[in-house]
Amino acid sequence: MKHNVTAIITSKKGRVLSIGRNNYLKTHPIQAKHAIAVGEPMRHFLHAEIDAIIRCKHIEQAHKISVYRFDKNGKNRLAKPCSICMSAIEAVNIKLVEYTQND
Repeated sequence: MKHNVTAIITSKKGRVLSIGRNNYLKTHPIQAKHAIAVGEPMRHFLHAEIDAIIRCKHIEQAHKISVYRFDKNGKNRLAKPCSICMSAIEAVNIKLVEYTQND
């Protein structure tokens, strides 16, 4: 796998609502829809943020999404959501976005 990225959606009280991971073999219609919407239709493989959104059974309670990426040595790597993921995050009205930055 190119990069291991994990996204966690939490409620306003900090309860974990869902966890998503990127996947270079799978896709989903929501991923494709937002990829097309931002003009990047070839980026259709499932991103961690969208996987977390899809898995979230109570998306109306979603308040924050945290995105994590680490290298093979355990150091933080930049995990800022791409324009496709930001489109999906905004569509479900998640208020806060946080992500790891390079160490």
